[in-house]
Amino acid sequence: MNAFTKAEAVAIETAALLEAADPAKNLILVPLSQLQPRRSKRNARTTPRLSIPELAASIARVGLLQNLIVIAAADGERYEVVAGDRRLTALKLLAKKKRIPADYEVPCLLVPDASARTVSLAENLLREQMHPADQFEAFAALVKEGRPIEDIAADFGVSPLVVQRRLKLANLSPCLLADYRAGAVTLEQLMALTITDDHAAQEAAFYDAPEWQRRAPTLRERLTEREIDATHPLVRFVGLDAYTKAGGGLRRDLFADDDSGTYLTDAALLETLVHAKLDAQAEEVRAEGWAWVEAVPHMSHADRQTFQNAPRRRREPTAREARRIASLQGRLDKIDATLEEAYDAEDEDKVAALEERREQVAGELQAIEDAMQDYAPDVRAVAGAIVTIDREGEAVIYRGLLREAEAKALRTLHRLRQGFAGESANEEGGDKPEPTKAANVSDRLAQRLSAHRTAALQIEVAQHPHVALAALVHGMVQTVLQPDAYSDGLPLGVRLTVKDRLESFAPDVSESPAAVALRTLPPSNSARSRACPCCCSPTRCARRWRPTCSAAPTGAYSMPITISLAWPTCRASRWKN
Repeated sequence: MNAFTKAEAVAIETAALLEAADPAKNLILVPLSQLQPRRSKRNARTTPRLSIPELAASIARVGLLQNLIVIAAADGERYEVVAGDRRLTALKLLAKKKRIPADYEVPCLLVPDASARTVSLAENLLREQMHPADQFEAFAALVKEGRPIEDIAADFGVSPLVVQRRLKLANLSPCLLADYRAGAVTLEQLMALTITDDHAAQEAAFYDAPEWQRRAPTLRERLTEREIDATHPLVRFVGLDAYTKAGGGLRRDLFADDDSGTYLTDAALLETLVHAKLDAQAEEVRAEGWAWVEAVPHMSHADRQTFQNAPRRRREPTAREARRIASLQGRLDKIDATLEEAYDAEDEDKVAALEERREQVAGELQAIEDAMQDYAPDVRAVAGAIVTIDREGEAVIYRGLLREAEAKALRTLHRLRQGFAGESANEEGGDKPEPTKAANVSDRLAQRLSAHRTAALQIEVAQHPHVALAALVHGMVQTVLQPDAYSDGLPLGVRLTVKDRLESFAPDVSESPAAVALRTLPPSNSARSRACPCCCSPTRCARRWRPTCSAAPTGAYSMPITISLAWPTCRASRWKN
């Protein structure tokens, strides 16, 4: 005879105190209209109801498989649902959509008021959910029975993609599914392994890897290491449709939501298509008259730096272009004036709109200026172009490139032409004197002159802080947008180091007019003082295109020093952007 534990005995004795719900006696059919729609206070569930449309679709297809549990309402005519609130909401939704009649008879189990809360809790608490692996295999069994995927999806109120994903998981290696049931494999790992249907490859990817290399992305990469992601720049350049039309194979990850889960299995075909498209574009560039044109799929920054840029000449604008330039420049000046007023008024919305308009007008002006820049025929005769692909999968054309030998030949040709031009001028001019040659100066004198010129430049920059700010921002932009050109590319700030060596070159530079003016420069001229509205500093924030709240003291403009400038530290967040 089996022995009862003490806990089991207590549970049985406690249950006996309540009146048991008897489906044989108390199972009734209640019209849907007599069931109160609001949640009963005796219902143990209080969280929001989820997946109602899916449940309604399932009830419409296969019927209500489980009865509701109700108690008699206070009015004696209607009933409160204490268990089955999701089913009731789904039935109300079907009635609203005219899928079932308003007086649809719902099977309900009537229980006493004293047992209502206990029955509701027992119905929810003692129910055991099906293991996900059982769901996968059950979906696969339905397909084997001949049920179409669309019908299965309709039965359970899900999309066909959900059914296909369950079938993919059911097709995994039995060893992996067994370990999933045991908790040794996670669902995310199984989803990553479904990228292939080869059980041996699945098991090798998982079991042959150390535990720290079994993350889902790592497993997916291991199984697709010889394939190309559809988001690769080469794939974007060719186009996925062109690749598939050429007969290329694809492997799709059903658990990915975009093209990142699509992989190209024929790398050789993709390479052929890339070269064919690049060569076609290179032919169009050759028609421009360049000495050479190359088509390469990838060109690094270092590769680009091996070439020199051929000089361009600016042609005079046509009458129409001149009118357009004048019009755009006038609009730009008006926008700048209005933008300065908006800065002073601290109208951030207006500032943002004006800055956008200014960028648009400046872009149009720059486009006209670029169109007037061209290469001379003799430059095209030695320079070349390269057609390549950028990181976004777009074709990029670098024109006017010169190799070292070509650049040297072009410089030699330019010097020869200048020499011939000088001789011709002398012949035509007759007795005209030769141009005076620049006097040779000693290195010491050249250093002194350079020092004085540097001092003059310092005072000019100090008197025009917007120029200094533009130079500083230029350095910051290069640091952020061209990290390959610098060893430190962190976008946290910029460090400027200026060495004071002028007096070593010119002992009298401190007495020069520029140096004297720099020392006596008043703070109002150098900083254009005005209280910052966010931190009460005597200077404006960077948002206003003025020296920042963390600017150096007034003396920073008076002599060359080492400046370490971090991003503004204003306390008001709206001035940090």
